[in-house]
Parts: sequence; C-alpha cells; structure tokens
Amino acid sequence: MRRPAAIDRKLQRDLWALKSQVVSIALVIGCGIGGFVATFSTHESLGRSRDFYYDSARFAHLFASVKRAPLAEVQRLRLLPGVADIEARIVHDTQLDVPGVVPPMVARLVGADFTRRPAMNRLALKAGRWPVPGSATEAVANLRFLEARSLAPGAEVTVLVNGKRERLQITGGVLSPEYIYATRGGGMPDDEWFAVLWVDADRLAAAYDMEGAFNSVSLRLQGDASPAPVIAGIDRVLGDYGSLGAIAREDQPSHRILEQEIAQQRVIGSVLPAIFLAVAAFILNVVLRRQVETQRGEIAALKALGYDNRTIGAHYLKFASVIVVLGAAAGAALGGWLGSAMTGLYTDFFQFPQVRFRVVPWTLAAGTAIAALAAFGGALAAIAGILRLRAAEALRPPAPDAFRPLLVERLGLSAMLTPAQRMILRNLERRPVRAALAVAGIGASVAILLSGTFWSDSVDHFIDVQFNRVQPAGVSIAFVEPRPRGVIAELARLPGVQQAEATRVIPARLRAGARSYRTTVTGVTDEGRLLRIVDAGLRESKPAPGGMILTTRLAERLGVAAGDMVGVELLEGRRVNADFRVSATVRELAGMNAWMRLEELNRLAREGPVVSAAGLLASREQEPALLQRLKQMPAVAVVTVTSSLLETFRRNSARNLLFFTAILTAFATTIAVGVVYNNARIQLAERAWELATLRVLGMTRAEVSVLLLGELAFEILTAVPLGLLAGYWLSALIVALTHGDVFEIPLVIRPDTYLFAAAAVAGAGAASALIVRRRIDRLDLVGVLKTRE
Repeated sequence: MRRPAAIDRKLQRDLWALKSQVVSIALVIGCGIGGFVATFSTHESLGRSRDFYYDSARFAHLFASVKRAPLAEVQRLRLLPGVADIEARIVHDTQLDVPGVVPPMVARLVGADFTRRPAMNRLALKAGRWPVPGSATEAVANLRFLEARSLAPGAEVTVLVNGKRERLQITGGVLSPEYIYATRGGGMPDDEWFAVLWVDADRLAAAYDMEGAFNSVSLRLQGDASPAPVIAGIDRVLGDYGSLGAIAREDQPSHRILEQEIAQQRVIGSVLPAIFLAVAAFILNVVLRRQVETQRGEIAALKALGYDNRTIGAHYLKFASVIVVLGAAAGAALGGWLGSAMTGLYTDFFQFPQVRFRVVPWTLAAGTAIAALAAFGGALAAIAGILRLRAAEALRPPAPDAFRPLLVERLGLSAMLTPAQRMILRNLERRPVRAALAVAGIGASVAILLSGTFWSDSVDHFIDVQFNRVQPAGVSIAFVEPRPRGVIAELARLPGVQQAEATRVIPARLRAGARSYRTTVTGVTDEGRLLRIVDAGLRESKPAPGGMILTTRLAERLGVAAGDMVGVELLEGRRVNADFRVSATVRELAGMNAWMRLEELNRLAREGPVVSAAGLLASREQEPALLQRLKQMPAVAVVTVTSSLLETFRRNSARNLLFFTAILTAFATTIAVGVVYNNARIQLAERAWELATLRVLGMTRAEVSVLLLGELAFEILTAVPLGLLAGYWLSALIVALTHGDVFEIPLVIRPDTYLFAAAAVAGAGAASALIVRRRIDRLDLVGVLKTRE
C-alpha cells in the first residue's frame, strides 16, 4: 500500500490543473444552494416578523363596521362567549389636501385616546411625538405616507371633516398592524395618496356628531375560541345599527394581502429554488462523471501501483467533496446576502417595526446534502466501471466507437454537408445521451431565466386591462352619502369633463348553500363605458335584466356557476335580502366582484335613483382645474386620480422586478457557462489527440475549432427553443400556484422577453466557448500526441 500523502498530493495537483472547471461547477452549486437558502429563509423571516409584530401590537382577531351604534352595545359584545377584549372607535374616510400637491388625497381619520395604551392594534411611534391629549389640531400619520410625501413631523395638512375644512399638524409618524399594507379598498398600495391619521377620539366624535357612539369595533378572542360563532354574535348585536358584517383577521385588507404575498413567496421560494437546485445537482452529476471518465488512464495507473479500489474511490470522492464544500460556502454567503436583500425589499413594501433576517439552518444543510449526493453519485458512477477492469486492461485506451453512416448519409443527402459538418453530426449521433444531457442543462437555464423575467410583461398587461379597458376613467370619486342621479349632470359641467358616468356600490353578503362571502355589489349603467366588465381575454360583458355577474374566483368561492341562484343580503340601508340568478361569470383580473344593472340595484335597495360614485373622463390640460373644484365640494368624500396611482405602482414594481430579473439572469448565466464551459473542456480533453492529429495533417486552428465548437453551437441552438418552451410551462405553473383572491396575474410573455432569455443564455454559452477556443489555439501538438500509444 502506498502512503495516503502521495495520492493526496495528486488530489491537490488535479484541483489546481482543473481549477477553472472546479470554480465553474462550484458556482453553479453555489447559485443553487444560495437561491434555495435565500427564498426559504426570506419566507421564514417574514412570517416570524409578522407573528412577532402581531403579538407585540396585540393585533385584533375580529373587526366590524357599523353606521352608528351606541357605546352601551360594547358591553353586550364583551359578554359574547370567546371574546377576550374589545375596543370601539370612530373611523371616517375623507379628503386630504397637502400643500403643493394638486390632486386631492384620501385620509382615513381614526379616533385614538392618547392618554392610555390601547388594548389592541397598538401604534409604534417611529418619528416625532404623540399629539397632546385633547388637541383638535394635532395627529400622527402612518409612516409610509410621510416618507412617500417627504413630510416631516410638524408638517400641516388640510382634511375635510364633516363638510368643513380643518388644518391638522402632523406631530409624528407611526406604524400600525392594521396598515402594514396601507390601502383603502384592499387593492394596490397607494402610500402617496392614502394616509391614515390618528386624531383625538373625543374631538373626532364631536366633529361627526358621534358622542356616545362608535362606527368601528375590534375584538381579540380567547386562545381556544372559534371566530365563526363570535362573528355570528357580533352580527346579531350590531345588525340593527347598519352593520356591514363582522370579519375575521383573514379578511382584513392589510392582513389578507400580506398573507397572499407571503404565500406567493412560499411558492416562489419552493418551486424555483427546488428546480434550480435540481438543475445544479444534475449538472454536477453529469460534469463530474465525465470529468472522472477522462482520467481512465490515471485510475488504471493507480491500480497498477498498488492502490486498492477503496482508496481510489475515496480519492475521487474527495475531489467531489472539495467542489461541494466550495459550492456550499459560496451558497451560504450568497444565500445570506440575497435573502437579506429580498427581505429588505419586502420590508420596504410591508412595514414591520422590526425585521430580522436569519438563515434557516436546515435549508443550507438540505442544499449541501443534495449537492453532495449528486456529486458522489456522478463520481462513483464514473469510476465504478473502470475499477472493475484489471490494471493492464484499464491502461489500454477504450475501444473505438463503432461508426456507421449518418442518417442524412443513409438518406442520400450527404452532398448537402461539408466534411466538418459530417464529423460534427457523427460525433453527436454516436453519443446521443451525452448531447441530450448538455441540451437539457442549457435548456434549464433558459427556462429559469424566462420564468423569472416574464413578470414585467404580466404586470404591464394587468395594468392595461384594469386601467385602460376596465376603468378608463381618469378620475374616480366617491360621495359621502348616496346622491340623486342628477348629480352626474352637475359633474359633467365641471372644467374639462368630457364624460361622466354613475355607479352605485353597496356592501353585501352573497350566499349559496352553506357558503358565503362578503363583497360589494356594483350597479352599472347599460350604456356605461368608464366602468366595464372585461375578462382576461378582453371580452366585455353586461349584466342581464334580473341577473348578476360574478367574477370566476367569487363563483368558485361560492360554488356556483352561470344559471345558479345566489342569495344577496345588502349590508347598507334597509338590509334587504333577495335571490338573483347568476347570468354569467367573468375571469376578471382583480377582486372578488359582483355586478348588477344600476336600476335593479337601486330597486333592490329601495332608495330610488341614487348613485354613490362616479367616473370622470377629463382632458389632461384641465385636470388640475377639475381637481381644485372637486376639493371644494363637501359632498365628495374621496377622489382617486388613476395616473397618479399608476405612477406610484409602476415605480415600486419596477424596482422589485429589476432586482429579481438581475438575480435570475446572473443565475441562469452561471448555469449556461457551467454547462457549456465544462462540456467544452471535457470534450477538449477527450478529443485532444484527435484534434492534434488533424492539425498535424494540415488543418488550420479555425478548422479544428469548428469541429469542437460546432457541437457546442448545435447543442445551444437545440437547447434554446426547448428551454423557451419549458420556461413557458414553468411560468404557467408559477402563475397557477400564486393564484390569489386579490389579484390574478395573467400569463403574458412578450416576444422581446423570449428574445432576452435566449440571447442571455446563448451569449453566456458563446463567451465560454470562446474561452475554450483559446485553449485549442494553444494546444501542444507534440505533447498531446505523446500521451497516446
């Protein structure tokens, strides 16, 4: 037996001689492990941060809104079985005016008692100070709004309070568990246009004539209490006071959207990293197997020198282990950095007082174990056959492959090919499995890149459908109270208004058998063009007389289809109950919506021809004058400017999409380089004697390079279209798994996105092939030819 130190020195020499391949394979493994660690750890960190914040801020479990209820009813609610604590308050949405900003904004005024710590939904002061208790002119605002508007403590704003304009000084910025995702209606985030202002509760009650009353209540449950019976009890107590129906935390707008985002992160953090790690493991297995096969002669020499099979096997397992350790170290570092960056993006999107990113240990262990299994499997599979040979037999070169005419030659088409092309195709045809594995690796990198870059196309399509097709109105307004339909004519006479259209929106609970869902029913006019019902295929629908249209998601939630009956309970006014037939379902991209004809909704509500909202189409030149007039109308509670909302949304989404596109492009490029470069280096090692012989026979460097690089070019050209097809289906899988109640992201991939994915991977492959071309040019003909025979 030889001393182990000698074979260990061989290991060191092999690692140094193959350093570029070792590094490229380790980078592929590092990307696989890093993506796996980062996404799973980000998901875990977000979940822990959410749970910690909810517990420390005592986030409520149940919520209910009413028109007006006496404070005496709070005691009845407190006595409901399962209720641990309760807090009533006053909440009103109104217009907000910030100096220097033309479009009006939306402010949610929330009554707060600044003399004590609230029992639930506790605020965290992050900037400035608390308002002086009893002050009618001071308030704290949600921190995201202040940051978005570059407002500091001490800034003054104007709000419309019960028809009168009042000035408020913002004394501080706060975080609230109710508004981690600050949105008025449960839709897109609008930090620049939606503010939550906490003001003195007594002053707010006096301003709205709500002394001794409340219109919003939050409850926390005892540890083992079920929400459903408590919700039923709340609805019984508050039913006579214009209750909109109690909801559980899972239906609270901020929490629901937060949960959907974390769930999507869980999906993306499961599917993409799992695929990426599997691809990396596959590549590692294939490359190591081929790398070891090129050392057939060295393995035979070791056997001849007295090394047993176990020692030789351990030597190549050590070789594989070094690559795995390097990849795991790179993956740990990359996972920590990438996970921290991803968590930072989500922290900017959702505001938690404290976010601590921590690498989840099992993810690093699992990723390393998968890589190690792939590496050891590839190495052992390669040396197993060689170790079974006797030393003298293994020292002989492997038997030449049996050549036969190409398929194109058998078809009589050989004249169409040059000698070099026939040599390339013959080499590919005699090793189809090897070529297929190379194509699969490159195609996987294309698929991963496409599945990570299609999001911008889908978001652009979503915006186009929702704001150019569904809601083309440039300005949307909501009234404080329903108004006579004649108000539309008044709006049409405002500056720059080209078209005004009425709608009626009433909160309602829809029932079908044992299932129910709280949403809104929107009444639309037959001739309406500013609020259209358009599905994902851009087909428009109109409510049929006596019927109701539901979104596909809502219909699935209720378990109904076109032609079925649903019960409708209006949660406003006289709380009428009626049954309607579902005339159609539409696959709309946003919300869980229901529509009826405006006249029929008003008839159902028994309130006459009234409207609660309107859409305005106005000229851009006169839009500032229009907005100034709307600010002066006390009957208008909320004004939404579509262009401003979209600008904010695009700016936020563009930053996130750019980050993820850059990361996935780097990952996919690493895979492509790892596959192509290692393929080329291994083929060069396998065919060095053949290429050197051709050079001696008179072929030029360029002609010899074509034989090797032509195979790589064929593999890349074959892999790219297959990868694009696989990327489409991978994208479809991700879209299906991230399907939610709030938004449905459509699967839309533009031609330029396909082109980008193909060009990025092809470019990476071409660059790595050119590096190998330099090695071909520097081939030592005499030295190579001496290694044979």
